[in-house]
Amino acid sequence: MDQDRGPDVRFPPPLLFVAGLGVGVVLDRYGRVPSVGPAYAATQIAGIALVVVGLAIVYAGIITFRRARTAVYPNRPATVIVQHGVYAWTRNPMYVGMTAFYVGAALLLHSLGALVLLPVVLRLLYVRVIVREERHLHAAFPDEYAAYCRRVRRWL
Repeated sequence: MDQDRGPDVRFPPPLLFVAGLGVGVVLDRYGRVPSVGPAYAATQIAGIALVVVGLAIVYAGIITFRRARTAVYPNRPATVIVQHGVYAWTRNPMYVGMTAFYVGAALLLHSLGALVLLPVVLRLLYVRVIVREERHLHAAFPDEYAAYCRRVRRWL
């Protein structure tokens, strides 16, 4: 892999989450997957809270990357290891935020299918995106990224 090209991720990672939600909803509506129970107020409040918190974390990650003048999209090379802001408590805040958003949206849509597919979405994210990003960062910033990995967890 040419580190000047970046991690070589060939699609926007949010597509995995959109696809998982979409397939889950289709399974619920047209398949034999029962939906999550009736629209209880607690489920709706939790769904809204997770959507809002998820979006806030995603945008905090994007803003932090932009202020550091490094690539937001994983098809471009990183210019620095961002270690402050939300990146001080997780190496993947945008993916944590997308996951929270996904769970919240699944609750709001009453989609058991989407919740069941979440582990598949996260596994694909890990194999097709995170592994490539980490390989790129280890190659581009060997000592600095290794130290960052020792200090900050991948998820939470």
